[in-house]
Amino acid sequence: MTILGIDPGYGTIGYGVVRFDNMKFTPVQYGAAKTAPGTPMHLRLCEIYDDICTLVDTFHPDEVAIEELFFSKNVTTGIQVAQARGVILLALAQKGLHPVSYTPNQVKLSVVGYGGAEKKQVMEMTKSILHLTKLPRPDDAADALALAICHGHSRQAMRYEGLL
Repeated sequence: MTILGIDPGYGTIGYGVVRFDNMKFTPVQYGAAKTAPGTPMHLRLCEIYDDICTLVDTFHPDEVAIEELFFSKNVTTGIQVAQARGVILLALAQKGLHPVSYTPNQVKLSVVGYGGAEKKQVMEMTKSILHLTKLPRPDDAADALALAICHGHSRQAMRYEGLL
C-alpha cells in the first residue's frame, strides 16, 4: 500500500510518501510544497490545490493521512491553515481519495509510543523506522512522514482487530 502523509499549511505543505507492507515501511519521497509570502491568499490556495493534485497524479497513493488542525495562539494563522487544509481535502476528494485525520498526539503515540513526545523524538523515530541516514527535512516533511507511519500502524491494528 502506498500512503501519502500531508502536513497542511499555507506557506509550507509537508508531504511524505511511503510504501507499507506487513509492518515494513519504505520511504518513496518526501519534501515540501511552498507558496511565496506576499502572494494573495486566493492564489496561494490555487497553488496548494495544484501541488496536491500533482502529488496524487505522481505517486498514486492508496490512502492519505492528514494532520488534524490544532489551534494554539495565533487565530489568524489558524484560519489561513484551515483554508489551506480545506483546499487540500477538496483536491483529495476530487481525486477519489478519502483522507484520514490524525491529531498530533495520535501521531506521537503511534510513532514514539508516547503522546507527549517532543518533536525531536518523533523525527528521530521517523528516521529510524524508515531507515533514513539523516533526519528528514524540512520539519513539515518529517511531520508528513510521521503521519504516514501513524496511518500504517493504525491500518495494521485494524486488521489485527478484524475491522478490515
